Amino acid sequence: MLIRRPPDIKPSEITPRGLYLDRRRFMLAAGALILLPGAAGAALRFDGAVKTRWGEGLDVTSVEDATSYNNFVELGSDKSSPKRNAAALVTRPWSVTVEGECLKPGALGVEDLLAPHPLEERIYRLRCVEGWSMVIPWVGVPLGRVLQRFEPTSRAKWVEFTTLHDPQRLPGQRRAVLDWPYVEGLRIDEATHPLSLLAVGMYGDELPAQNGAPLRLVVPWKYGFKSIKSIVRIRFSETRPKTTWNIAQPDEYGFWANVNPEVDHPRWSQKKERRIGQFFKIKTDMFNGYASEVAHLYAGMDLARDF
Repeated sequence: MLIRRPPDIKPSEITPRGLYLDRRRFMLAAGALILLPGAAGAALRFDGAVKTRWGEGLDVTSVEDATSYNNFVELGSDKSSPKRNAAALVTRPWSVTVEGECLKPGALGVEDLLAPHPLEERIYRLRCVEGWSMVIPWVGVPLGRVLQRFEPTSRAKWVEFTTLHDPQRLPGQRRAVLDWPYVEGLRIDEATHPLSLLAVGMYGDELPAQNGAPLRLVVPWKYGFKSIKSIVRIRFSETRPKTTWNIAQPDEYGFWANVNPEVDHPRWSQKKERRIGQFFKIKTDMFNGYASEVAHLYAGMDLARDF
C-alpha cells in the first residue's frame, strides 16, 4: 500500500525511526501491554535456550514418535490425523489475549508475551490418560513468570486457558465431538508453580502444529489433556473454570487430572504405562514422578475423589 505524506508536515515533526523503536521497547518493559493482534517482537532463539536440570537421566522419545503420535482432537480424533492435517493450522500472525482479574490486561504476539524472559529447555515426562507416555525436551518460559507481568489481583484464584476456535485452521472442529473451543484451567498456585511451562518449542526448534503450535501449556505432573494447545486466551478468574473434557466425560476426566496410579480410569488401570518407542510397560509414578515438587499443593485433599 502506498502512503502519501501531506506536504504540510514538516520533516522535524516526523518521529525518527530510532526514537519510535526505543519507545516501543520502553512500553513493553513498562508493562503497556496493548498491541495489535499478532504483533511481532524479536524472533525466538531456540539455539540459545538455557538448559535446566529437569530430565537428567531420562531417555528422550524420538522426534518422529513425538511428532506423529498425538492427541490433538482439533486436528483429528485419531493419533495420526494431527500430523496429517497439520498444514491447515497457520500460526502466524498469532496473538494471545490476557484478561479477567488482573491489573494489566492486554493482547500480545507470542514473542512479546514471553519477553523479556530467556527461553529454557526442560526435559519433561508427559503421560496420557490412555496409558501411554513420552519424554520430550520442551523449550519455553515458566508460566508463572509470564502471568506475573499482568499483575493478577487477590481475586484471581484460577487461570483459564482457551484454544483457537477456527474450523478452517482446525478441521477437527468441524465436527461436534466436543463443545468448542477447548478450555482448560489450573488453580493459581498450580499455574505459578515453577514446573508449569508455556512451551513454544521442542527438540530445539519451534513447536510443530500437531504438538500445539505456536504456544501450549506443559504441566508435567498432570495427565496430558491438561496441557492445552494453540492457546489464544488466558483469563484470571475468581471461580473454577468449566473445562472441556471434564464437562464431556466427568467420570473419566477429573478437573484436577493429577497422575495418580491408585485411581483407575473407568475402563482400564492406571498403574502402568507404555513409553512410546518402548515395548514393555513400566510402573506409573505418583504425580508422574514429580511428587517431591508438587505433592504439597494437594495437602488435605482426597486424591481419590478429587481426581
